Amino acid sequence: MKNLVWLPVVCVLLSNVSILNAQPNTLTPQEKEQGWQLLFDGKTTDGWKSNRADQFPEKGWEIQEGALVVLAKERGGDIVTEEMYGNFEFALEFKLTERANSGIKYFVQPNSGLGCEYQVLDDERHPDAKNGVNGNRQLAALYDIIPAHDRSPNPVGEWNQAKIVVRDGHVEHWLNGAKVLEYNRFSPCFKQLLLFSKFKDREGFAMHAKGHILLQDHGDTVYYRSIKIRPLK
Repeated sequence: MKNLVWLPVVCVLLSNVSILNAQPNTLTPQEKEQGWQLLFDGKTTDGWKSNRADQFPEKGWEIQEGALVVLAKERGGDIVTEEMYGNFEFALEFKLTERANSGIKYFVQPNSGLGCEYQVLDDERHPDAKNGVNGNRQLAALYDIIPAHDRSPNPVGEWNQAKIVVRDGHVEHWLNGAKVLEYNRFSPCFKQLLLFSKFKDREGFAMHAKGHILLQDHGDTVYYRSIKIRPLK
């Protein structure tokens, strides 16, 4: 009888756990049913372009063993999705190299490169982790605005999972299946935080209804794969 009582509870708990897909750059039948779409197939750069041009950069990015890799020091520039998104759930896996810095930006407007940033950083070795306030420039933070809490990152050289959820004003950052920060971009509190950030003079920052999603070239080698998105109503 105990097994019959507890089994449904366990199933409910497991349904809310975010895990790495065992087969990178694919969607499970459940994900397809939920409306997820792949943004990277592990073989081509279809769906992505330079932030400053209509084609993909000729240097600085390449595909290695099913991963989209930004290369150190080649500076091909940031890349963005060809499509723009409003309400969405976005996820990918990333792997850092030592002292690496990159980021995932959203609500990026055409040719701007400016947007809300999910920080991707080697906190132990990159000096920017010690800048900012209370860790608001560390891994999974909303860069220079809100720090992430209760993080459990995997070590440099191992894959981590990032997820960003946007539904109207409400935004969440997730790391390896755990929610590490949330905010309302239209709230008075968020507007006050902006006043103490490097974006205080950027008119309309974070207020756009939709924008591109951007992967940042910061001059360091970082690997991305299993990039996917689910539009939300």
